[in-house]
Amino acid sequence: MKTYSTKISDVERQWHVVDAKGQTLGRLATRIAILLKGKDKVMYTPSLDTGDYVVVINTAQVVVTGKKGHDKLYRRHSGYPGGFKEFSFDEMMAKDPTEVMRHAVKGMLPKNSLGKAMIRKLKLYAGPDHPHQAQVKSEEKKE
Repeated sequence: MKTYSTKISDVERQWHVVDAKGQTLGRLATRIAILLKGKDKVMYTPSLDTGDYVVVINTAQVVVTGKKGHDKLYRRHSGYPGGFKEFSFDEMMAKDPTEVMRHAVKGMLPKNSLGKAMIRKLKLYAGPDHPHQAQVKSEEKKE
């Protein structure tokens, strides 16, 4: 019996729509990362990008538990003296709610060129409308 090795030509990508309305940020990001990696498929291979495309709608309505709204901090530094910036979760949601979701999912993906290819398949929208209706065949909603 021969051992099966997944080839990139064998991968069939699907489109999933995930509604973030009222869902917890970390739990939702975990589900999205699994879809982007392709870990839900039988042909999953760690060294190949076997994942699907994921469209996340209503990212402006994602929630966090406890006091994370003002305690959770996002930090960045420009590299210049005095270039340190710090934002709370509430400030980031007011500024750009899609960036909060992108940051959470990106942290759960591999930190290499494979992870960069995976994050490109993530499409985020603050509201319920998205321009990918033609590609999407399955609507995914968790209640």
